[in-house]
Amino acid sequence: MKGAHNWVDLRQHASTGIETLRAHFEGHAYDPHWHDAYLLGFTEQGVQQFECRRARLHSTPGHVFMLEPGDIHDGHAPAQGGFTYSMLYLKPDWLMRELRAWSDEVPVTGQPQFPATLIDDIAFATAIARLFRVLRSEETRFARQAATDSLLDSLTRHLDWRLHHQRDPRLPEVAQRARECLHAHLHDDIGLDELAMACGVDRFRLTRAFKASFGLAPHAYLIQLRLAKARQWLARGVAPAEVAHALCFADQSHLGRWFRRAYGLTPAHYSKRCTNVPD
Repeated sequence: MKGAHNWVDLRQHASTGIETLRAHFEGHAYDPHWHDAYLLGFTEQGVQQFECRRARLHSTPGHVFMLEPGDIHDGHAPAQGGFTYSMLYLKPDWLMRELRAWSDEVPVTGQPQFPATLIDDIAFATAIARLFRVLRSEETRFARQAATDSLLDSLTRHLDWRLHHQRDPRLPEVAQRARECLHAHLHDDIGLDELAMACGVDRFRLTRAFKASFGLAPHAYLIQLRLAKARQWLARGVAPAEVAHALCFADQSHLGRWFRRAYGLTPAHYSKRCTNVPD
């Protein structure tokens, strides 16, 4: 990890699958990337700067940041002393199950979405911190459910809903088709010309439309898509070398370089923290 004072402490809760992360960074923290989970976190110390949804945001102690699956974001410490933050990674299936148990008003078909990325809500930050502590302790299931309910109570005040598979009318059709194609060819050695042909445009128009829509060029998006899948497989104990081969990385080192730039951890370290394999 870059920076002598940078550190990442990540764990995965066995029964819920929730990942809890606490980290400190000075200077550059993360390259642009996304997750396939819902992220809820708060800044403990310092100024946490990140780009997300075409805006540059600054989170300070007490702020809560909320990211949906697929939200591209980076991380940087603009002030001396860096920043420290805590975060929960909530799997979509887990979150939907808990929200439906929490309230009868949750839509039968739909996905939660966060209208705001950064909010000032001390009570919400406290609820996140409480569940974070419970998941890392030997607390009872009763205590964990109480902490979960407290989190859901705060979270539902900041939620909207959208229909499953609803396309974003703000995005060009060609960009959305290209994204669907990249997801379908996650494991294939697909090229830009092939992608453009499938979308019925030349590769230059495709790249411009895609980057304007998603903030990344198609190849960079595909790398991040593969990293998200790598994260899933590593958490299940699949060997880094096998993951690299299956996802069209040149080799394990190639996967490792990209993984570290996005998440601040090596694939092996991430796998050990999620599968409880001794160092």
